[in-house]
Amino acid sequence: MNNDRIIRCITSDGAVMACAADTSNLCYTGAKLHLTSPVASAALGRLLTAASIMGAQLKQDDASITLRIKGDNSETGAVIAVADSKGNARGYLQNPDCPTEYYSNGKLNVAKAVGRTGILNVMRDYGTGEPYVGQVQLVSGEIAEDITNYYATSEQIPTVCALGVLLDKEDHEVLLAGGLLIQLLPGADDSTIDRIEKNVSELEPMTTMLAKGMSVEEICKTALKGFEVEILDETPVRYTCTCNREKVIDAFITLSDDEIRSLADEKGYAEAVCHFCKKKHRFSKLQLEQIIKEKHANDDK
Repeated sequence: MNNDRIIRCITSDGAVMACAADTSNLCYTGAKLHLTSPVASAALGRLLTAASIMGAQLKQDDASITLRIKGDNSETGAVIAVADSKGNARGYLQNPDCPTEYYSNGKLNVAKAVGRTGILNVMRDYGTGEPYVGQVQLVSGEIAEDITNYYATSEQIPTVCALGVLLDKEDHEVLLAGGLLIQLLPGADDSTIDRIEKNVSELEPMTTMLAKGMSVEEICKTALKGFEVEILDETPVRYTCTCNREKVIDAFITLSDDEIRSLADEKGYAEAVCHFCKKKHRFSKLQLEQIIKEKHANDDK
């Protein structure tokens, strides 16, 4: 049963927007698909959650957002998450079995695995041509702070981002995951800012609130304590991959005839494995020849 969802709220004076997400199943699915080490589960889960929340803010139905973190001296390698405008997300990391280290307090050292310095790329694709691309330096590698910095630096929107992934201590599977994004809108005055800062300073970690059984509505209202809150919308979210055989064929068609033929291995077929969902798309030598034939038929049109 999938209970993952995102809600978006706004204060009645229009000064503050907040989004809260429970992405526990989404992050569990991502970790299971990629056979991630504990710290890789946390890193991927945090970025998937951020992408899901940011995707749900896109207004166009066919829009998507891609987050890519590439840290210097990174043990995870690049971490990528993609979400659609409904908040459905998918992702992967280059080194899913990277070593896991812990801070002295027992928390996972995500920053060391991801890299404390490096680049966060944010690409919004509205399906209308050139996508919007923003890029900022990483400030911590813990991901939530890096998303906060992206909004402040690239979009000049004062933002607080909290992300959390809780793993089972025995089998290291994802138990809970979620995120919170609070943004000050142009109507925010000093008293609003002071109240939000006080609320944020008193907030418990995201996974603590989820572990207590708090709903995303309760989490939003706690973050916006002292304000009248209106819920704008609620969206169910899940781990969703958009790969299909046709997309693989479209990629093959960009190759030369000899390159297409060379894709077949000693077993006599070509196999394309999706980065996001691990699905295998197989093509026999005969099917590869058919792709070449169709490619030239299209060229002749």
